[in-house]
Amino acid sequence: MGEPNFADKTLWTGDNLDILRGMNSECVDLIYLDPPFNSNRTYEAPVGSRAAGAAFKDAWTLSDLDVAWMGLIADEHPALYSVIESAGLAHGKSMQSYLCMMAIRLLEMYRVLKETGSIYLHCDPTASHYLKALLDTIFGSDCFRSEIIWKRSSAHSDGRQGRKQHGRIHDSILFYTKSDRWTWNTVYTPYDSDYVERFYRHTEPETGRRYRLGDLTGPGGAAKGNPEYEVLGVTRHWRYSEERMAELIDMGRIIQSRPGSVPAYKRYLDEMPGVPLQDIWIDVRPIAAHAKERIGFPTQKPVALLERIITSSSDPGDLILDPFCGCATACVSAESLGRRWAGIDLSSKAADLVNIRLQETMGDLFHHGYVTARTDIPKRTDIEAPVHYRKNAHVLFGQQEGRCNGCRTEFPFRMFDVDHVIPVSRGGTDHPSNLQLLCAHCNRTKGNRPQEYLIARLVEQGLLSHTHASIQPFA
Repeated sequence: MGEPNFADKTLWTGDNLDILRGMNSECVDLIYLDPPFNSNRTYEAPVGSRAAGAAFKDAWTLSDLDVAWMGLIADEHPALYSVIESAGLAHGKSMQSYLCMMAIRLLEMYRVLKETGSIYLHCDPTASHYLKALLDTIFGSDCFRSEIIWKRSSAHSDGRQGRKQHGRIHDSILFYTKSDRWTWNTVYTPYDSDYVERFYRHTEPETGRRYRLGDLTGPGGAAKGNPEYEVLGVTRHWRYSEERMAELIDMGRIIQSRPGSVPAYKRYLDEMPGVPLQDIWIDVRPIAAHAKERIGFPTQKPVALLERIITSSSDPGDLILDPFCGCATACVSAESLGRRWAGIDLSSKAADLVNIRLQETMGDLFHHGYVTARTDIPKRTDIEAPVHYRKNAHVLFGQQEGRCNGCRTEFPFRMFDVDHVIPVSRGGTDHPSNLQLLCAHCNRTKGNRPQEYLIARLVEQGLLSHTHASIQPFA
């Protein structure tokens, strides 16, 4: 397990891909993400709300960087490339571009997640089936645990007369683990009233406690060697020892409905934990228009929803990451449950909102500086660079067989520059796996930008075909 290379309670403003690439491997216990859904809409917080100024455009096109990311995925993850390409054929270029954006980030999330970690991806039916295929490919279909259906609203206008379709009132939350060993805490929900009335129909007059009567006979009887003895005038193979049965009688937990009837065990409703949490959640209400926790942020989710996820899939002290944190509901929930946390968002408004919400939650315990707000890229500390990166030039020249790792053209050794595939300013390290040799033209074209930018430019200039647009160094 890795150690995080950033402080607890850190919130970044910036592109989450760059920041994820700068995080140490296997340092996060739980990831919750509520990314854009490819809804082809622009979301803005209303003027006058605490989130005023926060907005994002949820529409996607095949940009140059998308093409370069596709080259990376095709070269390193052919199965993932097939999923994205198939979605493009079935749904169009916008979906292909959206899934490409998600895939390149999900690969990094897989890397930073611990072996015992879990990921919850919040989405809606627009792309949930395609996102599940991405997660199946990256995490493995055997690591799929459940698709949670959350009823996010009451009756919806989608189902009104004339639309000829059912109302759309649910979101999906895809739950995957990184391995077959994951943190799990069973969460219970109360029994519904019909169940209570049907099974806990008895009430103690003196206490008002509801109870049901349970069978006390031992499973298997004589076949399992259970002794036969008499309890309250009835001889049976009982579930407990004779001494234990006597104790339960003294406690009033074993009763007879009438003399001579088979004794039964009183199971009190208030001693039962409830129903283990299932995969359809209708008891977590969406945020009402005038709810105290509502801050006006587009697509805000209720704290109760995040607290349920965090409670079930992490322990106190674990590290929670939300790479699309928005108004930071996951961060606020993690703080209230005694977990460490980090968040990333493109908007600087997220840092303001998490401070406001924590101050409201913590009161006098909150102080300035409680949250670390960053705009830089973390530098990985889990990969060692044994020598200065420029001293790798001869090794890289041999690995690349004398060819530029951009345009693929052969050059003499003296014509090459050592370059970072992922720039240091964007989370790249000096480790040899992040180094390459570029010719002068490619080095100037790339500048202080990611390798995918260079590849996109070379494809645009006709110096590199899509087939050979690999953005990884030679192995």
